[in-house]
Amino acid sequence: MTPSSADPRRARLARVRDALAAADLDGLLVSSLPSIRWLTGFAGSSGLVLVTARELVLLTDFRYATQVEDEVGTAARVIIVSQSLWTGLWDLLGTLPTVQRVGFESQHVLHRDFQRLLEQGGRRQWRPTLDLLEPLREVKDATEVAAIRRAIGMAETALEATLAQLAPGLTETQVAGRLEAALRDAGSEAFPFPSIVASGPRSALPHARAGDRRLEIGDFVLLDFGAVADGYCSDITRTVVLGRATAEQREVYEIAREANARASAAIRPGMRGADADALAREYIDARGFGDAFGHSLGHGIGLEVHEGPRLARTADGVLPEGAVVTIEPGIYRPGWGGIRIEDDVLLTAGGAEVLTTFRRDLLEIA
Repeated sequence: MTPSSADPRRARLARVRDALAAADLDGLLVSSLPSIRWLTGFAGSSGLVLVTARELVLLTDFRYATQVEDEVGTAARVIIVSQSLWTGLWDLLGTLPTVQRVGFESQHVLHRDFQRLLEQGGRRQWRPTLDLLEPLREVKDATEVAAIRRAIGMAETALEATLAQLAPGLTETQVAGRLEAALRDAGSEAFPFPSIVASGPRSALPHARAGDRRLEIGDFVLLDFGAVADGYCSDITRTVVLGRATAEQREVYEIAREANARASAAIRPGMRGADADALAREYIDARGFGDAFGHSLGHGIGLEVHEGPRLARTADGVLPEGAVVTIEPGIYRPGWGGIRIEDDVLLTAGGAEVLTTFRRDLLEIA
């Protein structure tokens, strides 16, 4: 792939270089695979990237010699190393004598690799950076939003197919298998996380693993899952009832649905993450279920299913325009069951665009 003037990687690289200049760095060593993909397009599992004011260099190994041509093209200078990536890095730095103050992603570098920097990194000043690239990645460009939309469409297609197969007697694991098969059939290239299928009292476990419990008439069935398109994730949750819902199930479900609707309608870029979280939390609390909503309202999604910004009671960060976040209020009552309704939402200059289109009213699966 040859980058054109419209290639989003050009704009991303320019923003990174601005961040380097602001941090008084000559270069940045990127070891996080999602950030490497964001900068270069490379989707392999072995790589290091060095960014300087004039260079963008990707080091990888012979397994990816063909793949890297297709994915990266001329967007970065590619070096196929014959030994370790770190040996390749030292050789590269030896050709760049003016690159002295080099940042590294402290949250992604293993201790053994930090020791390499100190012991083999020459006389350079290795400076830890924290969240230098991640805030830049929070703001999605049109290419990224389009990929997330495709991932959402795949997830919704798979959900429709899976709900049509729900029946008493199936285990949660069997339902998860059918859901993940439907995701693949819809075109998902991977699963952003192990699909959650929780039924009956187990639906009160926010991050339950699908187990051997068999679905029964009257159960809540909670499905939390996602798809991946061009590396970008979707993250959706719907809760349904197998059979006819009771009045109590309808009442509690409606509180969660209304909390989701209020947050989706009122969230705005420029708002603190804590204030966004309060949009749903204050309503749930006023209805008497505040203690039953123990997790945060949501998180950013992109190349990772959990990335910034955070929507939580303790999140002081400002939500940027262009972020895609989840809105996922939940109510969980041990021994009774739980409800979560999760949508993916784009923060625009005019407010919020809910990208998820799957219905939110309580579905009763006959």
